[in-house]
Amino acid sequence: MGKAPSKEPEFIERQMASATAKKALLERFRAKATEPAAAELAQTRAAEAAERGAARKVREAEKADRKAREVEAAAAAKHQAAAQAEREAAEKAERKRAAEAQAKSARDARYAARKAKSKKGKR
Repeated sequence: MGKAPSKEPEFIERQMASATAKKALLERFRAKATEPAAAELAQTRAAEAAERGAARKVREAEKADRKAREVEAAAAAKHQAAAQAEREAAEKAERKRAAEAQAKSARDARYAARKAKSKKGKR
């Protein structure tokens, strides 16, 4: 008893069917490529891509400008804060000098009062 013939196509037959399908696909692609509608579609897509590229460049330029303004504003704020801190330090130093001068004059007044009191007691 021999083996029953298989219902599967042989390897060569499958290979031939695959090659035929590839050729048919290639012919359809070539036919579409030569159509004027396909060329027009390709041009439209290329124009849209160029528009998107130009819009992207505009957005990037705006973003760079915005970033530059933010950096400039941050630098100005930092400069303002430094100037404010310097003014506050100068005011604090001036208040300290005034307080020291007032304390010295009060001390001198007390010393003068003691001196006057001791002179008064000697006479």
